[in-house]
Amino acid sequence: MEYLFDHSGSMKIPAVKDEHPWDTPPPPIPEEDIFETVDAEVVIVGGGISGIATAARCTQLGLKCILLEKYRGLVAHGAHIATIGSKVQRENGVMIDKKQFARDWMRICGSRVNEDLLWLYINRSAEAFEWLLECGGDQIEPVLFGGNYRGPDFTEYAGTHFLAKTEGSKYKHTGALLICEIFEDVALTGGCRIFRNTRVEQLEKTGDRVTAALAKCEDGKYRRYRASRGVVLATGDIGGDPEMLKAYSPLGSKLGKNGYYPPGLNTGDGHKMGLWAGGAFENEPWALSLHLIAYAFYCFFFLHINRLGNRFMNEDTWIQAKAIRCLMQPKGDWAYTIFDSKWYDECSKLAQYGGGQFVDSLGAVYGRPWNENNDTRRAIENYIKNGMCFKCDTLEELAEKIEVPVENLLKTVARYNELYELGEDVDYGKRAILLTRIDKPPYYAIKWGPALLNVFGGLLIDTKMRVLNKDQQPVPGLLAVGNVSGGFYGVDYPLLLSGNSHGRAITWARAAAETLLNGEA
Repeated sequence: MEYLFDHSGSMKIPAVKDEHPWDTPPPPIPEEDIFETVDAEVVIVGGGISGIATAARCTQLGLKCILLEKYRGLVAHGAHIATIGSKVQRENGVMIDKKQFARDWMRICGSRVNEDLLWLYINRSAEAFEWLLECGGDQIEPVLFGGNYRGPDFTEYAGTHFLAKTEGSKYKHTGALLICEIFEDVALTGGCRIFRNTRVEQLEKTGDRVTAALAKCEDGKYRRYRASRGVVLATGDIGGDPEMLKAYSPLGSKLGKNGYYPPGLNTGDGHKMGLWAGGAFENEPWALSLHLIAYAFYCFFFLHINRLGNRFMNEDTWIQAKAIRCLMQPKGDWAYTIFDSKWYDECSKLAQYGGGQFVDSLGAVYGRPWNENNDTRRAIENYIKNGMCFKCDTLEELAEKIEVPVENLLKTVARYNELYELGEDVDYGKRAILLTRIDKPPYYAIKWGPALLNVFGGLLIDTKMRVLNKDQQPVPGLLAVGNVSGGFYGVDYPLLLSGNSHGRAITWARAAAETLLNGEA
């Protein structure tokens, strides 16, 4: 039995350990239910970016590989991919101080990070990105993202990229799905066998070693996929399992919207199987990625109000902070940004000082000014049409439209204008340069709020991607990559580099493939 101790070391009361449905492994699948056994050197469970990239690299290294995915198609969401030291960064004159980046990452993550994993990413993410470009060849070209928040205490590094298809490209998809499509092409060309609509339910061990994955296939039959070199878990996060979310990242349970795609697919399957095989989880609570994508995709740096019509924060900050502050408000599913008819000119002038996602467009190109880098006017007009933004001739009418107390909104705007005239935000400390006066109709209120995108936490791993047990020793034959693996994040998803999870995914994929090739699993 475990016990709690006070600061003097004296034993006080027995510790109560939470019990979860996944703590106890399910009974083994009977041998008579297994239709056949399929052999390979490597079996990969999960076909998102990390899984399909692992398959691509394994085939390039000459390994016979099988990938099993429970979904019917490609699995990915988002668009950005971040690295440190890519060729396109250097071409744009961007040089990132790796030591300073590491310090910033550790600070944002509350020091709850395995620094060996962090430095693996820092030192090898550019190599992984160049490999992706090599795989895509002349069908794609990289673009350096320009929508970086530039605040005094949280400045986003210019290390985020997205891929553009060249004219006549053979690829069908964009964004993260394009990354998957590229790697799938490489994997299939290299002889990898991919089975979709195939759900892995258990891992099988021979002695202490994980040797196979047992899956229910599209035809309803169970098959044993046996791996002579190792099994790689690449099953994504836990955001689609409410019980796991409550246990390991309870703040995520408070969000009314989930931005994961495909919806509900990320049910922590690999976490559970890795635990049953002897792996250990990192300490909770696990970090969250909260994006302001539940309603409108813009919030800007203008006045933010809650659903009572009151200002509640310094608007000059990064999007994860805005998401958290919104959640803390009464009825915190959403908030509003209030601005007037001068908004476009003010953004054109001031985005260079604030900027960042949901001020800049998600396709902003590095080095271009804000007003040449977006289609925001059209976006705002569309939001007005679909009820995500309101436009009125008076503040009184605006308050009624968004259902906040009229007197509160009038008082809040009046106070905000006073701060502008004063030239100092004595209420919340916003940089004076980002203060604007709200006095020229029509007036706007754009609705924004947080959605859960990913939960970043999971199985302990080392830099060879080997799953570790509670004594931090490798579980033989078992690796984990991507969001099923832990150790890389803490507290919040650090948007020091937007898209770092995708950069991490392909960096981890290459490391896993090397481990398998070298017989170190």
